[in-house]
Amino acid sequence: MSDCIFCKIVAGQLPCGKVHEDEEVLAFHDIHPFARVHFLIIPKQHVATLDDCTPAHEKLLGKMLLLAPRLAREQGLDTGFKTLINTGRGGGQEVFHIHVHVFGGGDPVSRS
Repeated sequence: MSDCIFCKIVAGQLPCGKVHEDEEVLAFHDIHPFARVHFLIIPKQHVATLDDCTPAHEKLLGKMLLLAPRLAREQGLDTGFKTLINTGRGGGQEVFHIHVHVFGGGDPVSRS
């Protein structure tokens, strides 16, 4: 999708603080963190919302969720973390490319 900021990140057109990348997913630091550690896990394939997922996305969604604990530990969240998927405008979704927020470790150093 040409106007999707996350698709532009996947395509390498915009920079990101990469945490992980493989053939199907990309994880990177959130540019507006609300915790000391806050990163996103996104599929490289554009899917706008969780509501748009079908049974064909089951393996991809499972991969994203199962990747979260490993990446959280690698980012220093050894004692726990939170995951969040905002779905739709009413659910707080701002970027319409499905993504899993993974965060923890207390308040961010700076919110500027």
